[in-house]
Amino acid sequence: MFLFLVFSLLLSGFAQAQEGVIQDIRIHGNRRIPAETIKARMFTHAGDVYDQAGLERDFNALWNTGYFDDVRLEREQTDKGWIVHVYVKEKPTIREIKYDGLNSVSQSDVLDKFKERKVGLSQESQYDPTRVKKAEVVIKELLASHGRQFATIRTEVHPIPPAAVSITFVVKEGPKVKVGRIIFEGNKNLKPRELRAAMKNLKPLGIPKSIFLEALFARTFDSTKLEEDAERVRYEYQTQGYFKATVADPKTKIRDVSGITWYMPWKRGQGKVVDITMPIDEGDRYKLKEIVFSGNKAITNTAALRSLFHMKDGDWFNSEEVRKGLDELKKAYGGFGYINFTGVPDIQFDDVNKTITLKIDIDEGKQFFVRRIEFVGNTTTRDKVIRRELALEEGQIYNSRLWELSLLRLNQLQYFEALKPDQDTETKQNIQDSTIDLTLKVHEKGKNSIGLTGGVSGLAGAFIGINYTTNNLLGKGETLQVEANVGQFERNVQFGFTEPYAFDRPLQLGFTVFSSRYNYNYAKQLAIQEGQSLNLTQGVLDTLQNYSQSTTGFTLSSSYPLHRSFKRVGLSYTFSDSSIETFSTASADYFQYLAFRNINGPNALQGILTSKLTPSFTWNTIDNPQHPHHGQSFFFAADIAGIGGNVQMIRPITEFKKWYPVNHRRNSLGFRLQGSFLTGYAGNVAPPFERFYMGGENDLRGFDIRSVSPIAFLTDYTSIPLTNPDGTTVPLDPAHPGKGAYSITIPVQRIIYPGGDTSVVSNVEYRVPIAGPVTIAAFVDTGWDFVARQSQLRISSEQYSTLQNTVFGCVYDPLIPLTSSCPQASTFSLPNKYINQDITPIDKTNFQTRMSTGLELQVIMPIVNAPFRIYYAYNPFRLDTTAVTPTPITRSMFPGGAAGDYTYKQAISLYNPSYLLREPLKTFRFTVATTF
Repeated sequence: MFLFLVFSLLLSGFAQAQEGVIQDIRIHGNRRIPAETIKARMFTHAGDVYDQAGLERDFNALWNTGYFDDVRLEREQTDKGWIVHVYVKEKPTIREIKYDGLNSVSQSDVLDKFKERKVGLSQESQYDPTRVKKAEVVIKELLASHGRQFATIRTEVHPIPPAAVSITFVVKEGPKVKVGRIIFEGNKNLKPRELRAAMKNLKPLGIPKSIFLEALFARTFDSTKLEEDAERVRYEYQTQGYFKATVADPKTKIRDVSGITWYMPWKRGQGKVVDITMPIDEGDRYKLKEIVFSGNKAITNTAALRSLFHMKDGDWFNSEEVRKGLDELKKAYGGFGYINFTGVPDIQFDDVNKTITLKIDIDEGKQFFVRRIEFVGNTTTRDKVIRRELALEEGQIYNSRLWELSLLRLNQLQYFEALKPDQDTETKQNIQDSTIDLTLKVHEKGKNSIGLTGGVSGLAGAFIGINYTTNNLLGKGETLQVEANVGQFERNVQFGFTEPYAFDRPLQLGFTVFSSRYNYNYAKQLAIQEGQSLNLTQGVLDTLQNYSQSTTGFTLSSSYPLHRSFKRVGLSYTFSDSSIETFSTASADYFQYLAFRNINGPNALQGILTSKLTPSFTWNTIDNPQHPHHGQSFFFAADIAGIGGNVQMIRPITEFKKWYPVNHRRNSLGFRLQGSFLTGYAGNVAPPFERFYMGGENDLRGFDIRSVSPIAFLTDYTSIPLTNPDGTTVPLDPAHPGKGAYSITIPVQRIIYPGGDTSVVSNVEYRVPIAGPVTIAAFVDTGWDFVARQSQLRISSEQYSTLQNTVFGCVYDPLIPLTSSCPQASTFSLPNKYINQDITPIDKTNFQTRMSTGLELQVIMPIVNAPFRIYYAYNPFRLDTTAVTPTPITRSMFPGGAAGDYTYKQAISLYNPSYLLREPLKTFRFTVATTF
């Protein structure tokens, strides 16, 4: 580095120079830094008296900025004074930074590490060799934390004219270092697998507590995490009574390895591993003698304080239980307003009896009252909407538990981003008057939620649905909901409004108006499943279900909380008007035959009026409906229809949900169990459309929507013309052909999907947050949809009597010679297995277990404010069988001869088909909703 300072001093004019004035300061050589910026760094200015000491000070000031490689000051004498020339050479600017050979970590990881370690190296910054060397050290440490202990870093600096450089970090990562053997020395009482399980960072990956599968994959060695794992091993000893156990500094040894692995047997690998040896001195094992409290003035009941510690006298001393007990002690005192409580544990050893006396010195501090509660960030939501959810009020003794419950209630509303007591609460203590001010910082979420569903279902065909919900209308907490689903076979429209706080009381009132239409065509379902058009005769089509159901109605609802708790009782009233239009003989018979009304025949399909009351009870402590992490809920309700209308039924439903935080509260495990039962009363059964059909994203994700049902055959009758082998029909009266063909009445079995009267579904889901709003979840859905009471799937008495009295088979007619072999009057009667008032489900379709398992990707969409889900499901338990129609048709029903033979075969062909009952093996679907 060349530094030069020249002052042209003439000896003859030295005294005069000291008294001269600086006329101007001129900057030379600057390219990026403005001249005014350089002058601002100098203490000398134009118009000042020339001062050599001052110029020396200016030189040091410019040099210390670190902006320049060279600084030189010169002076020039003129008639009007001195001109000071400042010559600078700027340090080059870093135009680009490259990383060659960097594979184990991303460039963003490197930049984050630079920011964390305050390296100060970035594009467009000035080149500084010191910073470059520091960057090399940081990159090497980062690679070492990812198992590249032998990485080397070399820096290349390339000039870019006129005043810039390019920096290239040439990285040779070397072999990846894995953790080899983990050896514990001196562990006489705890097994190595217990100690390895206590480690967090360096233990092998596998299935915990599986004996043989605990160590499937070796971890990458990171020397910075070794000390932490050693401390965890020591803590494991302390949780089992070995309080004086010590773990010496772990020893490491690097060795080369080669060979194949079980998960890549086709590839031989080479690398390095680090064997870790932890010397342990277990010491003696101690039991808890007693826990003694001192300083507890506010809570004098020591038994109540002692109950907060789950470790009993005589148990092995457990440091983890002590820590949990101190946390519970702090919460207990916080519930009485002692927010500055501290509990200092003092452990006293009895080395003779190997016991520990735990003395807890309590400093209660002052008891605080709530002076003021304020809110920040609620630009739309009104203060009173937030305040009415708080269980803690101004003027009360501060209670930390009530404050946590208040935030839980607010989180359940979904008005704000998740609130946490420690992060979103600002407290200000007024020590003199023992009061506290609370400021709750909220960040409002989008109040509008848009849901979208769509796809192709074997039951609903191609469909698309959209729903819009605003859960905080005008900031008052009111909910407005509009939903519409339109599909090839299905239409559903719904509009609802809910007022959560009617008349300034916690009384929730709401209404919903709905209209739906559903078309079911079994022939089209078969075509969709087979992927091709099916050419079926009208006779076959008449044996398949084909109908349309329309429903219109409204619901009025109300609910009220119990004692400002998470329990709520409700009562709702629903009135609906339904009608059914049939398009096949099978459907007409099915709906007209069932005894769900006091009338029969076609009139039974119109004006089906359902008037029902639904009392309900809810208890819900789940923290967040969209991102549940912990808590549980219980729901019970019962539909009671028959208060008006012409439908009489009872349907209770029970649901239990629970979420557990796992993996240090990062992930969550959820479970849901739901069961429902349906029955009619007063001699009637429930309407067919009220029965249970399962399948879809709300219960069994791998099955089509509403496709899971028991399957049965319904006994009916039809007429078939007596036909000759040449295709001509036998006339009823040969002398008068215009009277038509001779027909024979025969019994037939029509396949139906009646739905179950009992449904049970369980869902298990393990959610792992990936990044931000993205979550991946593994799930297992299991369900049963079955007929528990065959008396609730019953045809009417009139129809049963009709079947019993129907004349089946041919009857002798003297005008038709072919009927000479027929009896004078039909003596044929169907066996009881074919004529029964109760409809019996097909074997293997009732009590059939359905299971669906797979992976689901969940993304909270910022605009729609709802979880967008894409999932793949595999169905290990499903219905896959062939049902053969149990035909009651016999040869004896037809007259002898060729016409009888031909017509019999024709009847068997038309009315005795086999049905392939096969549910999908796998499903890929997207939706915007949650299963539970």
